[in-house]
Amino acid sequence: MTEWDIKKLQILRTLRDRGTVTATAEALLMTPSAVSQQLTNLAKQLGVQLLEAQGRRVRLTDAAHLVLRHAEVVFAQLERADAELDGYLRGEAGQVRVAAFSTAVPALVVPAVHQLRTAHPGLDVRVREAEAAKAYELLAAGEVDLALSLAAHAPSVRDPKFSRVPLLADPLDVALPTGHPLAEAPGLRLADLSAEPWIFGGSGPWSEITTAACEAAGFVPEQAHSASGWTAILAMVEAGMGVALVPRMASAERRTGVVMRALSADQPRRHVVAAVRRGAEEGPAVARVLGALRQAAAGRETVR
Repeated sequence: MTEWDIKKLQILRTLRDRGTVTATAEALLMTPSAVSQQLTNLAKQLGVQLLEAQGRRVRLTDAAHLVLRHAEVVFAQLERADAELDGYLRGEAGQVRVAAFSTAVPALVVPAVHQLRTAHPGLDVRVREAEAAKAYELLAAGEVDLALSLAAHAPSVRDPKFSRVPLLADPLDVALPTGHPLAEAPGLRLADLSAEPWIFGGSGPWSEITTAACEAAGFVPEQAHSASGWTAILAMVEAGMGVALVPRMASAERRTGVVMRALSADQPRRHVVAAVRRGAEEGPAVARVLGALRQAAAGRETVR
């Protein structure tokens, strides 16, 4: 394959634009003899004559114009590469892969991606729903760049493989059926619901969270029903089958026959964190995504 020398091609292009070797040398801060030597070497590398004498000046041959026609495509691509690399270094380009648990996707990840698509359109964020165990497996394997989970299910802060970034303390509200005697009660506390049948999450951490919150309020909840999704849980609440603790991040799932009550003094919270492979948080693109996630989390804090 022919050896193409970008620097020498740029000299040839400047000669075409400037018209003389002297003007080319001035433009490139070279001597005329150095310009001539570089173009002679380029002609040898390409195996074609690039210049021919025209009186006391030189002119480009047809072969030189052919070479430059293709070189312009290369120059344009290199300019695009420079721009993209510059954007990457400033965190405005590149791809960031995110794994997040189900309620974090609509509450935090989607608003963050929406903001990034407006502010940094060259940044490509790919989202994958995954609960904590799978998310950290993907993160450790390098298949995602950032994982969102509850702090209780994140790696230890002493884990040398990961860095944790706090995002949000998400309150847990009580879902009651409309018309429940406590639906409008002032100063509702979790302990006021100790005699109620409870609807638990069918799997994962949610049963543990409900049990721990109720025990912290001084009672062991009666598990009457369980379901794995908020749609099913809230449908059972609406039907009067029990009450449930619901994270405020899941508020989009609300139903007309369900009253969501914020608890007063003993309101439990779940803490949401992001995690990256240790050191990766300093990468500009990942830092942009983390910043957008923090902004989305701060927005939820503001609207409470």
